[in-house]
Formats: sequence, structure tokens, C-alpha cells
Amino acid sequence: MAIKEKTRLAGETNPYRAAQHQFYQAADRLGLNDRTGAILRVPRRELVVNFPVEMDDGSCNMFQGYRIQHNVNRGPAKGGIRYHPSASLDEVRALAMWMTWQCAVVEIPFGRAKGGVAVDPKLLSPRELENLTRRYAAEISILIGPESDIPAPDVGTNDQIMAWIMDTFSMHRGYSVPAVVTGKPVAIGGTKGRSNANSAGLIHLIELAAARTGFELQGARVAVQGAGNVGLGAMELLAARGAKVVAASNSRGGVYNAAGLDISRIRAAVAERASLGDLPDVDRITNDELIAADIDILIPAALEGQITSANAGSVKARLVAEGANGPTTPEAEAILLDRGIMVLPDILANAGGVTVSYFEWVQDLQGFFWSSEEIETRLVNMLQTAFDQV
Repeated sequence: MAIKEKTRLAGETNPYRAAQHQFYQAADRLGLNDRTGAILRVPRRELVVNFPVEMDDGSCNMFQGYRIQHNVNRGPAKGGIRYHPSASLDEVRALAMWMTWQCAVVEIPFGRAKGGVAVDPKLLSPRELENLTRRYAAEISILIGPESDIPAPDVGTNDQIMAWIMDTFSMHRGYSVPAVVTGKPVAIGGTKGRSNANSAGLIHLIELAAARTGFELQGARVAVQGAGNVGLGAMELLAARGAKVVAASNSRGGVYNAAGLDISRIRAAVAERASLGDLPDVDRITNDELIAADIDILIPAALEGQITSANAGSVKARLVAEGANGPTTPEAEAILLDRGIMVLPDILANAGGVTVSYFEWVQDLQGFFWSSEEIETRLVNMLQTAFDQV
């Protein structure tokens, strides 16, 4: 082996430590040389910004944000922006690193980046959220652009936030620049199929993995951790295929029903920002109980570091499909694989989003847009190829 791990970052659930550990494992298998390894093991650029935001009461609050470009050798950087109280430099470093590998897995010509602001967007009014977004966009404008770095939605952000970023960037240019972000509304240059690309891609890959491991989705029992865009979309698509979602959770609580959960009620609760635990005819469960549920498929679609060495031994699922980025620590993954549980890795499992983001960017640059059918066909073909290679 050419590359030796010299530093161990403290804490199993530190996402950057996990990403570095995975990098050294991959470097071992590839026989990666020291020169290439030195380039790939650390981010290329790191921008930390502290910026003021005017609140509704006239006060001024300071926020900290990040934009990190891990690697741009394959093309312009591409990566989401996360609004979450736990956003940190190490988290964004890890996410950027994982995204470099993801773009390579699906063979699209992007390097990867990631951004984040340490904030709970649920505590902001719409005006405060817009003020924060526009100021953050202005601060990172020295890095972003359609040829250099293209943001997209992530945890806590959506198409409206991408529209504000696009508008802020365009105001400084003096003309509209749709290709500066992806995941924006279709009316201003977004693409069809982007809103459910992550969940649609995840379900297609789960179908491929189920076929490979010899079980049917029809009647399969599923638990989904996280009821955001990916998790909720996955629940709906799995239910449509005859699977039974028996457990689900969001940041406010988890629920279980052996007969199957009513997905329409979950969607309504999420829209109202209510706890899933308030749903009728369900049992409340903890995160550990969801992970240990008697199921066929476990989909961690929330945040990183959810399946660890402390709870991996209790997983009963036959397939773990990583809808989130880095939800399984390296120590936990080793336990799962040793127990014969298939892990569909995040850099493949949630690659649907960046793939369709790539389609959106291409369409914006050429000013010519594709049909929903063409988007779906291209996505399925690329994910099929990536799955077979992995």
C-alpha cells in the first residue's frame, strides 16, 4: 500500500473522519500513489463566511456559512447547500468529499463542492430566510458560477432558495444566469424530474439491489428514517410498488405500524411541520427502535452518522439503502457486511439528484429543454450502468 493513514480524527460519528477513513480504504484497494492521494484526501478550497442578517424586529444576527470545493479536476464543482443547526466545517468537508466520488461513480463531468449555513430555517420568517440566503449568496459569489461552482438544494433548502441565489448572482452580472444553480423552479430554467430525482433514483437502485439479493419489493417491509424530500418520496414510490412502509421518522419523532403506515397522512404531517407521533393508529418509536425494526429494507435518509458500531448489530434488514450522505459509519458498515447485510452506498444510492442536476445544467447552457420521458430514460440508463459497475 502506498498511502498510510497518519491521523485518526476523534469520534466515530465525525463525518470528516469517516470520509477520510473511507478514502484510505479505497486507496488501499486501488494501490493509489502518494501524489494522487495527497491531492484527493483534502479539499482544494475552503471558504468560511460570517455575515449579518437583518431580522424582522430590526435586530441584526450574525451567521456562519461555508462553501468548500473538494476537487474540480473533472469539471466545475457541483454540490448542495445545507441549512441546519449542526452545519460545521468538518461536516461540509465530508459532504464535498463524498460528492466528488459520487460524480465519478455516475460518470458526469463535475468536480464536487458543498455548502452550508449553521441555522435552523424553521425558526426564520420567509423574509428573514430570504435575507439570509441573499447575503450568503453574495458572500460565496467569489466561488460560484456556471463554469466554476453550481449549488443545488440539500437539507433545509429548496427550489425557492435556489431561485433567490440565482437572482442575487444575476443582479451582480446584470443579466439572468440560470445555470448558476440547479434544483430551481421550472419556470426560471429548472428541469422536469428534478424535484423527485433523488427518491426516484433511490427506488430504481433498490429494485436492482433487491433483484440481486433475491427478494421482491411486493410485500417487502420498509423503515425510512427521515421524511424530507428523499425519505417521503421513497415512501410514496415504494408503496406504489406494493412494499409496506411500517416505520418512519422525522426530526420530531418516529412511528410504527406493522400493518403499514398511511403515507398520505405522513405527507400531511410533514407539510404542517407536525410530529409523526401525532398520527392515529400508530406506535411511537425511537430512532434506535426504527433502525432495529424487523424489516427487509432500511433507508436512512436523514443525516450522517445514524448507524454506528453501537446499533449496527441490531439491524435486521436485508438491505440498507443509504438515502442520506454518510448515514453509516465505517465501523458500522464493517459490522453490517460481516453479518451478510447488503449496503447500497450513498455515493450510488442518492446519485439521482446530482445526475438530474447535471441534466438541468446542460439544458440551461444550451437553452433547450427535454421532456419528462427523456429525463427519466437518461437517468435510468446512467444509474443502471453505475450499479453494474459498483
